[in-house]
Parts: sequence; structure tokens; C-alpha cells
Amino acid sequence: MELGTVYAALGSKITVIEALDSILLGADPDLTRPVMAYAKKNFSEVRVKAKVLKMSTAGRQIKVISEHEGQQKEELYDRVLVSVGRAPNSEDLGLENTKAKLDEKGFLVVNEKQQTTDPAIYAIGDIAGGVMLAHKASREARTAVEIITGEATGADKAIIPAVVFTDPEVAWCGLTEAEAKAKGIEVTVAKFPWGASGRALTFDRTDGMTKLIIDPATERVLGVGIVGYGAGELIAEGVLAVEMGATAKDLSLCVHPHPTLSETLMESAEVFYGHATHVFARKK
Repeated sequence: MELGTVYAALGSKITVIEALDSILLGADPDLTRPVMAYAKKNFSEVRVKAKVLKMSTAGRQIKVISEHEGQQKEELYDRVLVSVGRAPNSEDLGLENTKAKLDEKGFLVVNEKQQTTDPAIYAIGDIAGGVMLAHKASREARTAVEIITGEATGADKAIIPAVVFTDPEVAWCGLTEAEAKAKGIEVTVAKFPWGASGRALTFDRTDGMTKLIIDPATERVLGVGIVGYGAGELIAEGVLAVEMGATAKDLSLCVHPHPTLSETLMESAEVFYGHATHVFARKK
């Protein structure tokens, strides 16, 4: 759930009101498309580019006044879940008595060693900004401790995977296709649809897709994106590939068990070379 999302329920009917242009902004559109399809099928309505103007109690229900496509609606719901993001809890810590500085949003400013502008103070996790994920905080904690104890002198930029536990799940790591386009980075995208996965067919979850973001010059895997059942478990192999500087050839040569969902990473690499076993792709 992201900034400005409201989930309102009336009996078994659920309406999603999203302030932004789409749900799950941050992930590539082709990864979120199956999630949107599921939401439209199972929810009564999904409204994007919409605003909640006011909420108030109306007896045992909640009156919600919203605006969508220039029109206001007044509706009654039994339950309302509001997701408006998170803010750092950096007040009342005595930071004004230190040299540590906060950015314009209230996050502590840190360097690559997790050290604040006060050399004696280190910060990790959500208060240090960036992606607010537990595994990112754990990695930063290890970095800070190793720096403090003298076990390390610097910090390598870690590949932090992101997982959205929707149905189907969405997961990605490294460079996304949208980021590459925004930064003008030339990439080749190789996709493997789960409709061609024998394992996905066995439990009727062919609504997934695995894709690789590849540097066309070096064939190095720069990013991995997965949408589908168990994507959160599968992305770990993508993290390993990006972290270790693996190429598409490396992935294509790693024998994966069949039939499994993990082999969709191997077959995505084979798509890049035009010789995937289960989908047609033009040979390079």
C-alpha cells in the first residue's frame, strides 16, 4: 500500500481509492498489471487519480466524500483502511544537542557507512531514509557494526529486493525497466510468461511473468522482476545474479529443476538468446 490509498468496505464489497496514477507505483507497469486485473475482478471498484475529501461517522457507518474524474461521491461504508505512508519519528531524541542533521523530510542524513554528520552517531533503518524494509535495515546494521568495530573500512552498495505481498505477489531487485528509461540507460528486456511454465499450469497460476533487465553490451543482468505466485521467494536468485554480476549466459547455463517456477529465470535468459525451450523467441 502506498501514499494516499484508501480501502473502504461495505459488507463484502471493497472499493479502492488511490490518489496516484496507478497502484503499486515503483514497480514496472507490466509487473503490476496482473495485480490490477485481480483487484478489478475481486473488488467492487478500483479508482485511481482519486481523492478522499472528507470522512465522518454516520451512525454505525462511515461517510466518505471522494472526488474522481471531476465528480464528487458521497458513500457509506462499514470499514475504512487508510494508508498514507510513514514519517520518521526523529523528534524528542535530543538530536539538537548533537551534530547530526535531518533532511527536509525529517530523516537522518547518513553516508555510505551509515554515519550521520555527527561522527559518533550512526543510524540505520527507516529513520535513515531510503526504502523502508526490514532486510534493508538489517544490512545497514551489519554495515554500521563492522565499521564501528574496525572490521570494514567502507560499504558496498547492496542490492535490496522489494516484495509486495499482493495476489499475485510482485518482486524486483536491481535496475527496473522504468528506471532505465528515466535515466537513459540502454537495456534489453527478456520476458518469460508463466503461461508457458509447466509448474504454473499445474496449480492454475499462469498469471505470472519473469523478466530480466540486461546490459546489451556486456550481457550482465542489471535487474530482475517477477510477478506471480511465490515471487517473494523466487527473487532471491535474482538478487544473487545482480549482486554477483552474473550474465544472462550464466543464468541460462545453470540447470534448474523441471517443472518449477525457478526455471523461469533460466528460461528468461534463454529468451534473451532466442532459444528458450517453452516459448518462441527470435535467435540473436
